[in-house]
Amino acid sequence: MTLISPLAKASRKESGRTVGRGVRPWGIMFAVSLALLGGIGSRLAFLQLVKGDELRQTARNNSVRIAPKPPIRGNMFDRHGKVLATTKLAHAVYVWPVARTRPDWPKTKQLLSQLVGIAPSEIEKRLESQDIYATEPLAIARNLTLAQVTAIEEHHQTLAGVEVIIEPVRYYPEGDTASHVLGYTRELTPEEFETRQAEGYRLQDYIGKLGLEASLESRLRGEWGGQEIQVDRDGRFVKILGEKPAQAGEDLRLTLDAELQKVAQRVLGRRKGAIVALDPRNGDVLAMASYPNFDPNIFSDRISPEKWAAVTAQGDPFINRAIRGFPPASTFKVVTAAAGMESGKYPANTVLSTSPYLAAAGVRFYEWNRAGFGAAGYVKAMAWSSNTFFGQVGRGVGGETLIDWSRRFGFGSPTGIELNEETSGLIPDDDWTQERLDRPWNVGDTVNMSIGQGLTLATPLQVAQMFAVTANGGYLVQPHLVQTDTPVKTSLNMAPSTLEAIRQGLRAVVTNGTGTVLNIPGIPTAAGKSGTAEAPPRENHAWFGAFAPYDEAEIVVVAFAEHSGGGGGSVAGPMVRDVMAAYFELKEKAENPEATTATPE
Repeated sequence: MTLISPLAKASRKESGRTVGRGVRPWGIMFAVSLALLGGIGSRLAFLQLVKGDELRQTARNNSVRIAPKPPIRGNMFDRHGKVLATTKLAHAVYVWPVARTRPDWPKTKQLLSQLVGIAPSEIEKRLESQDIYATEPLAIARNLTLAQVTAIEEHHQTLAGVEVIIEPVRYYPEGDTASHVLGYTRELTPEEFETRQAEGYRLQDYIGKLGLEASLESRLRGEWGGQEIQVDRDGRFVKILGEKPAQAGEDLRLTLDAELQKVAQRVLGRRKGAIVALDPRNGDVLAMASYPNFDPNIFSDRISPEKWAAVTAQGDPFINRAIRGFPPASTFKVVTAAAGMESGKYPANTVLSTSPYLAAAGVRFYEWNRAGFGAAGYVKAMAWSSNTFFGQVGRGVGGETLIDWSRRFGFGSPTGIELNEETSGLIPDDDWTQERLDRPWNVGDTVNMSIGQGLTLATPLQVAQMFAVTANGGYLVQPHLVQTDTPVKTSLNMAPSTLEAIRQGLRAVVTNGTGTVLNIPGIPTAAGKSGTAEAPPRENHAWFGAFAPYDEAEIVVVAFAEHSGGGGGSVAGPMVRDVMAAYFELKEKAENPEATTATPE
């Protein structure tokens, strides 16, 4: 065993060696410092190089606010420049959501409710839709009266977080004139905002909801602008950093004649139905009336339940009946006549024997007089609206040919007018009856279609388009509401003899048939056709369509009265007469203003 002597221990302990004793702590400190500096440096590099842009944007957001400026929506004018839809400045009351955190908020809310006539619960619900620290106030009420503005200003000291702001509001100076055509705008719902936020819409933005306001939204809306404002850490204004001007929407000149539109609405009165006036040369829609209607100005503010109940009490006031489908009745015989002659089976000189009824598929299709009209050609049959004559023509050419010509005239598909609400009507065929009725198309369906009854549906606008074909020499024109230099028209390539026979028949309707109501001094030589559609168990629908002047037509008018009872010539005919007379009177005044102005003696 080896022993270590005490001397050896003592000499090692007391040797006095100092090499390395002072360096070790400093080395450790240096290593730690290097590690810390490396960590900080790498963190700084990460923040600067990787997260730099994001952090700079965050810092900018804390010191910069965006003050948005809404665009001015485009105006809509009638064909003569009369303003139909525009923008006016109005007062609105806004509340900052953060006001709800103040101890006096309950009193503020109650007072504001009394001043603007909105329930406290509704104000609260409105504010709950936005973050409490939102950087923009929320609109509580719009279109304030001067009395309301004055009252709010008088209580300014006790209405913390409440502001009165002047803002653009949609305005329709002619009230309910052409309301279905123009449509209306309304504030975005939270659900709509979620789906349209990416398009640049803001939470309190307005958007077109019906008519041209909706279908031409992208042209009318414009683009938001705003100011970049620098604020201090307390959110106080420092200076304006930059500005992007708001871009106004596009102004649109429409084909409507505001004065003729008013006449059409007055003539229609409180009768459910529609009136369409169309220029057959180019498809310009001169008037489009539908009743019940509405005043689009009501949507410039929030609608109370009482006001909404009053509007809807009329019954479906937002349905444009001019572009909804109904059985076209005997007006459709124009198509049947074209199919018969163009097929070659029933040329223009055809004469058929009419009778009290025509039997097909186990059904009797009666003449409206229950007696028949003896032997008749196209002109006489059209003048007296013979069901058995046109039923024989339809049965003879067959369903496929009749359906084909129906579609050539534009039935069964949208006309393409600039209204999202337009429906296609219905021209059924064998596929349709197989799918919907679980049976094949039969001869009874063909006869029913040939006289405009049964499953066939057409809109008043489509019927006007059909009359335009006979008025303009055989061209299908596309109806439109925005003026254009390039109207769309397509030739149906009908034989001159076909057009002439149909035109002579329509003229005979006015001279000695069911449309003699149009024979008045204020209307040039006219041609037209009546229609009475059965709609059991309710009253009949009444139709009348006409064009004038006969030789060089410049206007087509179609009137439709829903469940009106009576015949087309007696119910709808006078409406067409009055609109036509107004058109030619307005035209005379425009062309000879001096002759229509009384000169005092």
